[in-house]
Amino acid sequence: MFASVNSDCIGCGACEAVCPQVFRMNSYEIAEAYTNPVPHDAEESAKAALKSCPTAAIILE
Repeated sequence: MFASVNSDCIGCGACEAVCPQVFRMNSYEIAEAYTNPVPHDAEESAKAALKSCPTAAIILE
């Protein structure tokens, strides 16, 4: 599974709070997926992060 964050991100930090193994806030205060592929043990929390995103900016493939 691969994770990415599109330009709809508003920088709320929900994804980082739910899945810090994959998502972090960058220097522009928007989220980025910094670990790819998503580690097997973080897949469920990455899916939870996707559901927690208020702008649906997270993409999991």
